[in-house]
Amino acid sequence: MRASPARTARPWLFISAAWIVPALLAALSEFLQARLGHWDHPPGARELLWQGGDWFLYGALTPLAFVLARRIPLRRGHLAGNIPIHFLAALLLCVLWAGAGLVFRALLGLEPMGRTPFQALVGWSLTTLPFGVAVYFAVLGAEHATFYFAEARERAVQAARLSTQLAEARLGALRSQLNPHFLFNSLNAITVLVRDQDTRAATRMLEQLGEVLRQVLQAERGHEVPLAEEIGFLERYLAIEQVRFSDRLRATFAVEPGLERAAVPSFVLQPLVENALVHGLARRTEGGALTVSARREGDDLVLEVQNEGPALESPPAGARPGLGLANTRERLATMYGSRGTLTLANHPGGGVIATVRLPYRELPPAPAAPADA
Repeated sequence: MRASPARTARPWLFISAAWIVPALLAALSEFLQARLGHWDHPPGARELLWQGGDWFLYGALTPLAFVLARRIPLRRGHLAGNIPIHFLAALLLCVLWAGAGLVFRALLGLEPMGRTPFQALVGWSLTTLPFGVAVYFAVLGAEHATFYFAEARERAVQAARLSTQLAEARLGALRSQLNPHFLFNSLNAITVLVRDQDTRAATRMLEQLGEVLRQVLQAERGHEVPLAEEIGFLERYLAIEQVRFSDRLRATFAVEPGLERAAVPSFVLQPLVENALVHGLARRTEGGALTVSARREGDDLVLEVQNEGPALESPPAGARPGLGLANTRERLATMYGSRGTLTLANHPGGGVIATVRLPYRELPPAPAAPADA
């Protein structure tokens, strides 16, 4: 799904340090067995150092097992190919351990463990083989357990962040649509329609307003919705805004066929449309056109909101971006990483164009509602 989560701890440090315990126990065991008369002569300092130091050698090799675990992870679909690689790595690690131990023993001036260095290496490698392989796979399991724990924690944090941002987007849309001007214009338009006895238009306006509020307050609305649902919400939103702008607002939609089930963040376009109306068309006496378009470019979905308002102005130094745009950018980055972007630019033909780019993915069809008995 994405890159490996950052590990907040280094378990190889703890496991490497844990070899202190068997090292001390090995030296103590050698000493006690000599005192109990199990050996012909008591071990000297070099023998005790060999017994304990050999364990430290494996501890020094432990980070290699962690490196291999991260470079060749055991993932579904790759187990058949990666397990033999790890088994071979465990054998090689045992040979390295045995070789390092023999070098350490020679440096201490102790008696060789075989007639020739090769015999000594083979014999000591076979001695360390069962324990070394078991420890290698135990380390491998510890590394993967640490990774999956960190990944699960990151997913939980991301889910909580997305829930918070979804709530903020819903409240932001509600705050936009429930501001006094919006409600005043909507209710005033309905009053005029009723006064003119245009009950059909008034009823349609009330239905549009109720549907917008219902969709904004919908508690079970997910992080992503089909593009068709998002476009439908914008159509109802603009139908109400049309009352305020009258014939000064000419809204059009240009959506490529086949993109109805494309996944988009819920309420991703509403802040852009609101921004285009408030900072664009509302500043022009003659109003202008607002176009919402959607198209697919390779593996990306591109959404655009274009208006014929004034060009972008350079923000003053230290000015913060609008809450709606900043929230949209943060949600895109959280959900899609570097592939989710929002840009604003002056359109060559006049006005401003806001462009949202995100990975293209289709949502499964909604389950059919059960038929009434």
